[in-house]
Amino acid sequence: MKFFDLLLMSISNLWKRKLRTVLTILGVVIGITSIVVMVALGNGLKESMLENYSSFASMTQIQVSGGGYYDSGNGKSEEKRLDDNLIEEIKAIEHVSAVYPRLNFSVIAKSGKYTADFELVGATKEDLESLNLPISKGKLPDSDTELKLFYGNTSIANFRVEKTNSSYWQTGVAPDVDLMESPIFVIFDTEAYWNSKNGSSDFADNNTPVRQPKKYIIKTSGIMEGGIDDWNNRYCMDVLCDIDALKKQLKQIFKKNVIPGQPTRKNGKPYNEIFYSSLIVQVDNMENVQAISDYLKDSGYDAYSSSEWIQSEIQTMNMIQAVLGAIGAVAMLVAAISITNTMMMSIYERTKEIGVMKVLGCDIHNIQTLFLLEAGFIGFIGGIIGVLFSYGIGFAINTFLSSSISNAMGVTGAICRIPLWLSPSAIVFAVVIGMIAGFIPSLRAMKLSPLAAIRNE
Repeated sequence: MKFFDLLLMSISNLWKRKLRTVLTILGVVIGITSIVVMVALGNGLKESMLENYSSFASMTQIQVSGGGYYDSGNGKSEEKRLDDNLIEEIKAIEHVSAVYPRLNFSVIAKSGKYTADFELVGATKEDLESLNLPISKGKLPDSDTELKLFYGNTSIANFRVEKTNSSYWQTGVAPDVDLMESPIFVIFDTEAYWNSKNGSSDFADNNTPVRQPKKYIIKTSGIMEGGIDDWNNRYCMDVLCDIDALKKQLKQIFKKNVIPGQPTRKNGKPYNEIFYSSLIVQVDNMENVQAISDYLKDSGYDAYSSSEWIQSEIQTMNMIQAVLGAIGAVAMLVAAISITNTMMMSIYERTKEIGVMKVLGCDIHNIQTLFLLEAGFIGFIGGIIGVLFSYGIGFAINTFLSSSISNAMGVTGAICRIPLWLSPSAIVFAVVIGMIAGFIPSLRAMKLSPLAAIRNE
């Protein structure tokens, strides 16, 4: 018999027993729906978690701080500095797409009666643009010669009334400071500032006049979008600037003196160059982050990346997804048993028909194929309907239950997400399970004695 004839015959046989076929298909529908929805829930939780993490920190970045040590050739070890030579060395590592230097410097800002302690974060233009910061006013610093500051939306809370030392965190009242329009005086020599504050108004204890620090008016380039209590960005408390402009400003202020926070030579004199506080290493793929991080650690640097704990969280989510899928598979197991039972009952009812087919010379493998097709067709129809039901249930979950589940799990976005590969895979799985469930009944039909089958009433 031709395959097409067997297919038409299998459909005809299932159609003759409509109620039994519908009930069996219903079991497959429940099983496939359970699997797809459970896997989709696990997938939604994992993707939502990754989206949340990516909004706080890049998953393909490594932060390098602290120099390692190398043999200087005279039997002594010297610290490796974070400088331009190191940047080129790291750039040469495979899978490293970019290296961004960062320079942190503590300053004191004044505006009217308000004073604030800030740590300026100097970064390159490419680095600042890669942060994709939302901007409320102004723009990112775009000059490498004139120092301008870009304030995070919550950084204004650092301003406090100098006389009473009261701040927003104590009073709940936002400082009356217009970062864009008010003149912001910045003190870079913080040591001189605190010495002047701790000494007398005119002279210190050793009768040496207290050196008053110089104030510099630094323009504001822009302000990050968000309110004073919006902690939705990791840079919301920072004050950003162009790193080259910051280096130029520091060299002009401190000239040949030691710049605070910078290393010195053995004789106490400063180096000619300014060393970086940290380096941001951009890796091409998250899968390569851990290997490069380990390499930098082995080289003696303090390297930190979020990939390690993110990978741990992903493994946990994968385990949850597997457990949810296993729960759905239980329903599919019950459906497989139902298919086996249906096919066995069909053989008992069609024993005489099978005997006649064998007597007429029908190949026994055709008989087996006939029953396998019937079982596979049940799985196919049940798989399609189950996938359609899954999309409906997923839509209902995302519409009515997503917010409550998201709040409970600490994630955002749609909680039930069906990946593109899952739907066709579920249908194929249903067909395969159906044919596996129908394999034993098909063997029984194939081995059935023709004479015994004809005599059967």
